[in-house]
Amino acid sequence: MTQSVRAVDGTAELRFDILDISYDERVLEPRPWTAEQSRWGAELLAALPPGRILELCTGAGHIGLLTAALSGRPLVAVDIDPVACAFARHNAARAGLDVDVREGPMDRVLAAEESFALVTADPPWVPRAQTGRFPDDPLLAIDGGDDGLDLARLCLTVADAHLAEEGSVLLQLGTEDQVSEIAAWASERVRLRVTDSRAHGTRGVVARLDRP
Repeated sequence: MTQSVRAVDGTAELRFDILDISYDERVLEPRPWTAEQSRWGAELLAALPPGRILELCTGAGHIGLLTAALSGRPLVAVDIDPVACAFARHNAARAGLDVDVREGPMDRVLAAEESFALVTADPPWVPRAQTGRFPDDPLLAIDGGDDGLDLARLCLTVADAHLAEEGSVLLQLGTEDQVSEIAAWASERVRLRVTDSRAHGTRGVVARLDRP
């Protein structure tokens, strides 16, 4: 991934693997390592059942868009932030990808009967008391509640309701400890279990969840 280039109007552009992604300071700047989540998703989709991808907390759309580009699957991308949704639509159109961007709470914008082969999510995971460590990041994009896992739990609740049989979930978190915490919560609250995880140094970790 190349260094971002900022335009006169404040919009930045960067190369995210094979995609050109636009964003500005109102949304979370795409991190280079998150392309690994997209590659893992595309790898899984090669063996998963037919169906669309669902991305929750899409932001500028880079993770879901790259997953869709690498796999050839259509994407539904969800975010509560209208600015993020506008960038996701722009970036999808620029890439020529089949994407349905939905603006609103993730537990309200999906029809009950909709199901997805892969659910991928990059929710805010910073504990609220620690958000001050990241002054350049929009609060909405990083505030994960008291323990950092409020939005992660909601993502898994939505995923549980909309995951196709034999589908998979990829959930980005901050630490292995958070993966352990979400695994314990999932074992009691949803029909999903952590089956694998991939850490990227100190930058974050992605957990895979499947139905038992």
